[in-house]
Amino acid sequence: MPLSPLTRRRLLATTTATFAAAAALAPLQALAQGVAPAKDQVLATMKKATTFMAEKAAYEGGYVWSYLPDFSRRFGEMEAYPTMIWVQPPGTATMGHLFLDAYHATGDIYYYEAAKKAASALIKIQHPAGGWSYMGDLAGEASLKKWYDTIGKNGWRLEEFQHYYGNATFDDEGTSESAQFLLRLYLEKKDKAFKPALDKAIAFVLDSQYPVGGWPQRFPLMGGFANKGHEDYTGYITFNDSVADENIKFLIMVWQTLGDKRVLEPIHRAMDCFVAAQQPMPQPGWGLQHTVADLKPAGARTYEPKAFASHTSAGNLENLMDFYELTGDPKYLARVPECIDWLASLKLDDKIAPGKPRYPTFIEIGTNQPLYVHRRGSNVFNGEYFVDKHWENTIVHYSSFRSVNIDKLRKRYATLKATPPEVVSKASPLKGGAKPLPRYFTTGDISVSDLNIGTLKAADGKTTAADAAALMAGLNSEGWWPTEMKAVSNPYIGDGSTTVTPGEFSQTRVGDPTDTSPYLADVPKIGISTGAYIENMAALIRYVTA
Repeated sequence: MPLSPLTRRRLLATTTATFAAAAALAPLQALAQGVAPAKDQVLATMKKATTFMAEKAAYEGGYVWSYLPDFSRRFGEMEAYPTMIWVQPPGTATMGHLFLDAYHATGDIYYYEAAKKAASALIKIQHPAGGWSYMGDLAGEASLKKWYDTIGKNGWRLEEFQHYYGNATFDDEGTSESAQFLLRLYLEKKDKAFKPALDKAIAFVLDSQYPVGGWPQRFPLMGGFANKGHEDYTGYITFNDSVADENIKFLIMVWQTLGDKRVLEPIHRAMDCFVAAQQPMPQPGWGLQHTVADLKPAGARTYEPKAFASHTSAGNLENLMDFYELTGDPKYLARVPECIDWLASLKLDDKIAPGKPRYPTFIEIGTNQPLYVHRRGSNVFNGEYFVDKHWENTIVHYSSFRSVNIDKLRKRYATLKATPPEVVSKASPLKGGAKPLPRYFTTGDISVSDLNIGTLKAADGKTTAADAAALMAGLNSEGWWPTEMKAVSNPYIGDGSTTVTPGEFSQTRVGDPTDTSPYLADVPKIGISTGAYIENMAALIRYVTA
C-alpha cells in the first residue's frame, strides 16, 4: 500500500531531523574516540554560521544584538524596529571586525564581502559630522524619531534613549569601534570606496575635541534634555565608558597606519587632560564627567550624581600608566601614588553591604563619604532616582559598589617607576614609524553591555579540541547557535501613567508593564544572539589558527 503524501512528508521530516541530530553529535563522538575536529570541518561550521547571519539575520548588512527565531522581535540594548541596526558593541561594527578576523584566519573572500556589507550599512547611518549614534534606522529619520518617542522614551533606566538629540555619541564605544573598523577595512585592500567615511570619522574625533583635550559625550553639541531638574550632561568632558581612551586609541591607530601628523598634537592634548582633570588632595580622583570650564566633577544621568567615581578613578590611573609607556614622560606617573592611597582609604567596612564589592561607586565631594543610589515609582513618568548615604536597597541595574584592585595598581606603578623612560617607551607607536594593526580584534575580550552573551570564555586565550567540538555540535541545522535570551523587555504599549502602579520596583531592572527597559527573564526564551555568534566564531578562529 503506497504511503499518503502527508505520511511521506512526516517521514521525510523525521528522517531529516534524525540525520541532523546525528550530524550534530558527530564531532563529540569523534572526540570521544580521540579524534580532534579537523580544520576543514571547523571551517565548514564557521561558514554555515556566517552564511546564516549575513544572509538571514542581517538587514542591509547591519545587525542588532539578538533576535527571536522567527524574527518577530529583535533587540539591541532596547527593542529595535526591523529596519534598525545597532552600533553599540556587539553590534554592526563588532560583526565587521569579526568578519575581517575570519578573513585573516581563513582567506575566504566571503568574510571580506560580509565585512564590506557591514561597513556599507554603517556608512548609511553615519552622522553628517562623521560619528555614529547608538543605533540607526535605515527607514529614515522619521522612523527613528518615532522609535525615540515610543520605545526609547519609556525606558525608565535608559535615560540616554529617552531624548532624540539628532547627533552622534562617543558613549559605549560605538563611534570609536565603527571608526576603527572602517580604518581596518580600508587598510585591508585600500578600497577607495571607504576612504571618505573614514576621513569623516577622523575629522569628527578631531573637531569634537575641546581645547583642553577632552571630549564631550555627544557631538555636535545639542543639549536640550534637562531631566527631572538635572541639566543636560552630554556636553561635559567624559571619562565614563572609555570615551577619552578609546578616542586616543583610534588616533594612535590612524598615526601608526596612515602617518597622519594632524593627530599627534590631539593625542598628547588628550593625555594631558587626564592630568589636568585629576582633582587636588585630599581627593585626587576623577568623576564620570567633568565641567569644561574648571574641570570639576559633574553629574550625568539622574542616577549618576555629581561625585567622584571609584571605578573611573581606577581606570584613569591605568590610563596614566599607559600614557607613561607611550611617552616615557614622568608627569603621567607623578600623582598616581596619591590616588592609589586615596582609593585604598575608601574601602568599606565589612559590615556595610556584605557580599558586595568593597568600594563605593560614588564618593561625596568634600567628605569622602559613600553615596548610594535608589529609586521610587514605577515608570519614567512617575518614578525618580535619588541619592543618600544609606547602603540598603540600592538599585540593581547600576551598582553602588565596585571592585578596585589596589594591589595590582601598586605593583604596576612600582614596575613602571623602576623602569627608565627610554626603556618603557621604546616600543611605543608614537615613537616609531609605521606599524601594522593587530591581525585579530575579536579573539580577546570584547567590551559589551549585552546580557545575552557569555556562552564561552577562554580565559587563557586558547580553544581546546573539546571546545571546538562542542561549538560544532551546538550549531543547529539552520546555522545559528541556540542561545538563552536572558535579556528581554516589555513591548511598547503606550506611555506610562503619572500614577504609580502598585508593586515594588525599587530593586528591579524594569518597572511596570509600560517600562521598555530590558530585564532578566524568569524563563529565558531561546533565540539568535549576535554576541554569542561573535564569541563562538572567535573561539573557532583561535582553534584554526593555533
